[in-house]
Amino acid sequence: MWQGLTERLQNLLSRWRGRGRISEEEAENWLRELRISLLEADVNLRVARQFVNQIRERVMTPEVMEHPNPFRRMTQIVYEELVKLLGEKPEPLQIASQPPTVFLLLGLQGSGKTTTCGKIAAMFKKQGKRPLLVAADLKRPAAIEQLEQVGAQVGVSVFTMRTNSPESLAQAALNHAKTNAHDLVLVDSAGRLHTDDELMDELRRLKFALRPHESLLVLDASTGQDAVRVAETFENEIGITGVILTKLDSDARGGAVLSVRAVTGKPVKLVGLGEHLSDLDVFHPDRMAARILGLGDVASLMERVESVVDEATARKMEERIAKGTFNLEDLLTQLRQMRQSGPLEQLLSFLPGFSGLGAPRLQIDERKLKRMEAIILSMTPEERRNPDIIDGSRKRRIARGSGTTVQEVNQLLRQFKAMRDTMKRLSKARLSDKDLMRLFGGF
Repeated sequence: MWQGLTERLQNLLSRWRGRGRISEEEAENWLRELRISLLEADVNLRVARQFVNQIRERVMTPEVMEHPNPFRRMTQIVYEELVKLLGEKPEPLQIASQPPTVFLLLGLQGSGKTTTCGKIAAMFKKQGKRPLLVAADLKRPAAIEQLEQVGAQVGVSVFTMRTNSPESLAQAALNHAKTNAHDLVLVDSAGRLHTDDELMDELRRLKFALRPHESLLVLDASTGQDAVRVAETFENEIGITGVILTKLDSDARGGAVLSVRAVTGKPVKLVGLGEHLSDLDVFHPDRMAARILGLGDVASLMERVESVVDEATARKMEERIAKGTFNLEDLLTQLRQMRQSGPLEQLLSFLPGFSGLGAPRLQIDERKLKRMEAIILSMTPEERRNPDIIDGSRKRRIARGSGTTVQEVNQLLRQFKAMRDTMKRLSKARLSDKDLMRLFGGF
């Protein structure tokens, strides 16, 4: 995510490492390069200027210019100003005191609006709510079919109705929700390849009839300044309460994320980080600023892991690690839960030092994880519980059963033993960045 922007900011900040006093000329040159880096990341020109001016006001002071550790102070200033630019604190979706809560999702075709409807439904379903998806594209049957497929994946109902009247659709959908005890209504509105008067009129009528508690604009983060222009249009023509940014796992340059709040005045509420229905997170400005600077986001990583690991299982695993009885059955459980948490490359990107790495360093072959799983499944329960009994003949049998080679079986066993030893040490000491890298790097 935003590899180019992260690398530029890290390179700029690293210039102050080991330095003493900063001259005014050095600071001005640095600020000029900072503005260029933001513009190259497709940040809005007005936003880039304002951001750099805010930093200039804080940098051009005796306290900073003569600071004994300018690298740390400058990093702190850039981080704090990024947090301000992104919104300072998370702004959760508003839930109505009297159900049903109505969310109207707006956006252009291809922004990920329909998939995002499903992700929000999945998120609230896990919280015990009964979502209803509403297909409100009056002209594209394919959009209705797509929403029905998403609804089937999530396991929630989809309301459809053949009509040319946004008002009739809105009223019928709300009545259906109340009659069937749905406490959350997610309306997937019409989308086009570009904004036009006909689309805006239809959306205005739909919004007026629904009176939604949230009007959320879904934007494709990879489109940069185009996304910001779309946001301005929807805010001026329809009125929005917040933004959902999708495709942050793509090669987005960062311009949309850094610009949209400043331009529209509306908060980013959610972000989509992948194709899976679980790949939707609440937007935390402080965490996002840390990731942009390559400082990692351990809090989000822990939330991802905790979402698929129940407390009893985690406690049991901790005890086994501490006692040194962690075995291949436990590893199999860990592999499956890790894959549930999301792609491994994505999980690694949350760690300090990893988030700023280039793609080649973070490329993880998911097929290798499947082969590891196949090898473990080809073992007997006794072999999984006590891998030390696996001799040459057993290795040959396991390799045949898993469609792998004896060398691959040997490699897995070596890696497992190294991992088991490392995890046992980590259970007795504080987890350091070096140990984290060794633990993840081993696999």
